[in-house]
Amino acid sequence: MFDVEVYRLVREKYAFPLSGLGASIKGARWNSVGTEIIYTAANRSLAMAEVAVHLTLATLPQDFLMLSLFIPDDLSIKIIDAASLPDNWNYFPYPSSTQQIGDAFVRENKYCVMKVPSVVTFGDFNILINPKHLEFGRISIVNVEKFPFDKRIFR
Repeated sequence: MFDVEVYRLVREKYAFPLSGLGASIKGARWNSVGTEIIYTAANRSLAMAEVAVHLTLATLPQDFLMLSLFIPDDLSIKIIDAASLPDNWNYFPYPSSTQQIGDAFVRENKYCVMKVPSVVTFGDFNILINPKHLEFGRISIVNVEKFPFDKRIFR
């Protein structure tokens, strides 16, 4: 069964409404520029780690929020395991092959959610959400908390 609570760490000014617009502006590992996708994590620590790898103490904003999202367990889900991915799926910079997987997920619009392995934390999973899918409206934000980073992470 699929976990029903996922987490998104995001700067306050980009938190609402819940959308994939930010990801579509720059592109990322699982989407190319122009493809809207919402990145979440299966737990809070992974959500934090996924953001922390892009920051330094000097560039650390103070306005992060941790969003807890409820995903009904009967939503359509596609599960991707590492064994089915290209050998370079976890390289940095990320390869276009992983972006093509995420773009196809959104374009085909068959599933609302896609579970993918995390590059940052081996054994954990990111949960990608297609905001264009018909079932997207069933996903809700159930909690919002200010999230101060522990500065020791950036030493």
